[in-house]
Amino acid sequence: MSGLPGRPFDVEAVRAQFPILTRQVHGKPLVYLDSTASSQKPQAVIERLATYYAQGNANVHRGVHTLSEEATAAFEASRAKVARFINAASSKEIIWTRNATEAINLVAYSWGSANLKPGDEVLITEMEHHSNIVPWQLACQRTGATLRHVPVDDEGFLRLDLLPTLLTPRTRLFAFTAMSNVLGTIVPVAELTAAAHAVGALALVDGAQSVPHLPVDVQALGADFLVFSGHKMCGPTGIGVLYGRRQLLEAMPPFMSGGDMIKEVHLDVSRWNTLPWKFEAGTPAIAEAIGLGAAVDYLDNLGMPAIQAHEHALVTYAMQQLQQVEGLRILGPDADHRGGVVAFTLGDIHPHDLAAILDGEGIAIRAGHHCAQPLHDRYGLPASARASFYLYNTAAEVDQLVAALDKAREMFAL
Repeated sequence: MSGLPGRPFDVEAVRAQFPILTRQVHGKPLVYLDSTASSQKPQAVIERLATYYAQGNANVHRGVHTLSEEATAAFEASRAKVARFINAASSKEIIWTRNATEAINLVAYSWGSANLKPGDEVLITEMEHHSNIVPWQLACQRTGATLRHVPVDDEGFLRLDLLPTLLTPRTRLFAFTAMSNVLGTIVPVAELTAAAHAVGALALVDGAQSVPHLPVDVQALGADFLVFSGHKMCGPTGIGVLYGRRQLLEAMPPFMSGGDMIKEVHLDVSRWNTLPWKFEAGTPAIAEAIGLGAAVDYLDNLGMPAIQAHEHALVTYAMQQLQQVEGLRILGPDADHRGGVVAFTLGDIHPHDLAAILDGEGIAIRAGHHCAQPLHDRYGLPASARASFYLYNTAAEVDQLVAALDKAREMFAL
């Protein structure tokens, strides 16, 4: 499996760059299969954070002294790196947020409050994370707009055949995930944005699961808004990104107010700052943004196509092996139509019990409804277990997962 031209993707070399992978859990080597919830961090990101705090800590945009100027330069350099990483037309289209959830809320409040009204519709899908459902429920409650959704079929695909009846001239915005955090389904983003634009609607893409794992080009995809989180792509927690087309962002009112998002303040009136700072009130997550820039450098060095290829090979192998476990049901499509996520049930073992058993073997998976309760309702499930794979996982870890699942079957006499 190749990485950058002339450079193989060496998963063992990658693993050596993640200090946490050397630890043991319950006396056994850690097998971390929960990257869909949050990825681990390479040494390069950890060191960049430490260096900032040890040698360059200062507030940004507000000082002419050396430390402030250095912090500002690093902070804005990270913004430029993110813009290049997703091929935004300008770094002014990159807004720092706490996470993807806040980024969606920013659009729902700022754009939604200014543009939605009774008779309008917002379209989402049945496979959305709660972060791309609840903000639109609240936006529709505030404005009198109507919320509709695209159903999911039994195989885990969106019912795109229903789009002509769901996307209408009343639709103002279509908000959808690029990859399901439960089913792993990879959604045809460009097709859906084009369909939205054809009826005059905007398209917001939840890229929390796609940006860390696939090459993403917002201009080629036709996304009006794209959101994602740093902590899922080898970066720190507490930093996320809203990409928005410049014309849209310039027309939107501020989301939060206070320092740094203003140009002038008088007792009776204020003038807003220019993009992107209009949407970044107060002292930002400086270290976290700089750390995300280091994570982008790290992913760029490996090459996103190589990461995608590694994960595809791994999830293909995982599904082949998991299908051999008697009583195990995999949710979602085949490996060629999904990312590195496998949600499943095993007989009548509750997913929480299953996760506890696997934890005893040093294996970290996720159990619950994964912030996608409507999707679990669709399949008649209260919860599922989920193993997710990233650039540092191996086929040997898949084998350990399968062996632990067989042990669980024996414990429950399945």
